[in-house]
Amino acid sequence: MDTAFDHSQPEARQLPGSTVPEPAPKPVLVGLGIVKTYGTTVALGGANLAIRSGESVAVMGPSGSGKTTLLHCLSGILAPDSGEILLDDAVSRVRVDGLDVEQRAQLRRERFGFVFQQGLLLPELTALENAALPLMLAGVGRREAEQQARGWLARLGLAGADERRLGQMSGGQVQRVAIARSQVTGAGVTFADEPTGALDQRTSAEVLEALLASTVGRGHTLVMVTHDEKVAARCARTVRLEDGQVVWDSNPLRPVLDGVA
Repeated sequence: MDTAFDHSQPEARQLPGSTVPEPAPKPVLVGLGIVKTYGTTVALGGANLAIRSGESVAVMGPSGSGKTTLLHCLSGILAPDSGEILLDDAVSRVRVDGLDVEQRAQLRRERFGFVFQQGLLLPELTALENAALPLMLAGVGRREAEQQARGWLARLGLAGADERRLGQMSGGQVQRVAIARSQVTGAGVTFADEPTGALDQRTSAEVLEALLASTVGRGHTLVMVTHDEKVAARCARTVRLEDGQVVWDSNPLRPVLDGVA
């Protein structure tokens, strides 16, 4: 597949003392003309979005604008009715919209991370078991998986909480477990859907800081749906949806896929 990206915006930066501009970060995830309907309801009506490698993007818009549906299509949770979605990272180039259900599930397990508003962790498992689960599902042995998960929990301020279950933890601690689970596989792109929406202001700020440090702080990519302007302001870029289309972008990158602008 011949894929190109139009860098028509002035994105390249010139290195100090050099006449050669620094290359702009390449797009890691591109959606072009994404359409998704539920019966007669149009959730996405031809949405276009290109996301650069290593950037944090806040997706905003009123309820029903298509934010979560866009997130789910880009991440392979949902298959779009039409449109193209390309993942082009350090591993390989993949047409997400061309994958079947099992292939999309494998993609989510191995190359994407997820943090949701309620965490969506398993309450019967300990913090350590929840964080290690993605590695074990990918075939990593239990001892190695738990060793890596323990390291992530410690990095996120949860050292000593390995054996706690979710009911024994605060909301902020539960979200830190969710962040550990999302990062333990080394995911290059993390999707977060209102990850601070159920938290108080102080805990929200702490969890957001941990999420940003764990993703873009390590050179990875974060795509986050939020209603909170303060949360969005911490991201490098904000896009706004209305009626299933991107209507505003603070730092746009126009994608070209398969020669179709």
